[in-house]
Amino acid sequence: MRVLLIGAGGVGSAITRIAARRGFFEHMVVADYDPGRAEAAVAALGEAADRFSTARIDASDQLSVEDLLRERRCDVLLNATDPRFVMPLFQAAHRAGATYMDMAMSLSVPHARRPHEECGTKLGDDQFAQAKAWEEDGLLALVGMGVEPGMSDVFARYAADHLFDGIDEIGVRDGANLTVDGYDFAPSFSIWTTIEECLNPPVVWEKDRGWYTTAPFSQPEIFDFPEGIGPVECVNVEHEEVLLIPRWVDARRVTFKYGLGQDFIDKLQTLHDLGLDRTDPVTVATDRGPARVSPRDVVAAVLPDPAALGDRMHGKTCAGTWVKGTKDGRPREVYLYHVVDNQWSMREYGSQAVVWQTAINPVIALELLAEGTWSGSGVLGPEAFDARPFLDLLVAYGSPWAMREQAGNAQDRDAAPAPNA
Repeated sequence: MRVLLIGAGGVGSAITRIAARRGFFEHMVVADYDPGRAEAAVAALGEAADRFSTARIDASDQLSVEDLLRERRCDVLLNATDPRFVMPLFQAAHRAGATYMDMAMSLSVPHARRPHEECGTKLGDDQFAQAKAWEEDGLLALVGMGVEPGMSDVFARYAADHLFDGIDEIGVRDGANLTVDGYDFAPSFSIWTTIEECLNPPVVWEKDRGWYTTAPFSQPEIFDFPEGIGPVECVNVEHEEVLLIPRWVDARRVTFKYGLGQDFIDKLQTLHDLGLDRTDPVTVATDRGPARVSPRDVVAAVLPDPAALGDRMHGKTCAGTWVKGTKDGRPREVYLYHVVDNQWSMREYGSQAVVWQTAINPVIALELLAEGTWSGSGVLGPEAFDARPFLDLLVAYGSPWAMREQAGNAQDRDAAPAPNA
């Protein structure tokens, strides 16, 4: 397997550090708009860098990406950029005859008249609109293969196949107790993506109603996260799992909620009120004359780079999927989850917890595709595949998942080997 990794930021760099320890691929080309970032990502691998090379690429230039795929003989394109570049990269992979993988899907557009009641263009709609062409050409686009979406979707599939006879609700719940020394406001992930998903209308799925939207930060609830994180208030946020899981997993309801905290919500709301979440350029006077800039890009430029915060960060992050339903005629409720301690990820990989937790999942998926354990054609989400091989590899990579029975306050239990009941 020869892989073209586009994006050498925090997640892209973490992908190289994880992949360098595995033998399933022949070569990985690390490409970025800033060649210095790609070169730094590869240089950090030391003696393990012999299977890596670098390139400069503009992710918005579809033809250049196609040429690079062919020139470097890559059969997989792994997209580690922000969602703005999903469609040109997705289409470039298709035209070049390559497998495509991303961690965030094509962008949504709110309903013009009823944004908090009805869906407009949903996350991933532009990609799923081309699913038939991918299938007819015998090509695979594996979409939403990060941590959330990604691992969370694998958990949903595992629960449906092994833990439940019927599912009432699947709710992805994400929470952390991370702090960053020296900053009052320092998002642990791309602020561009954070603004996009937190300020867009959240989507909910109900079997009798289909997909619909609510207001941002709606339906708050307190969720008790494991491994010392504790109770965190979670709110509805737009996320791909709600658009992916119902396509392959039978459930009456699917939701996604983030544990953001009121201070974080207030700051995001202020950015929205000031128009600083906008992506369309505005004209700004500079000492070199007028310039067209996106307000959201300005916000991203003045905030610290999440990938560089690891040394200042403390605590744990938890990604997981809460499932409620029945097994053998009895009610059951479980939380399948994965926790990463920032101290561990920095010590072992030099990557902060959130970006490392995102990065491990596409690497595992690449290995499963390389081995032929996962295969298919069309535009498919993680839940379209058998979950057990993925979860087994997660344990083999040294970062086991776990499951908690919600009823009866059962103790958390490690899942190596994975639980079957």
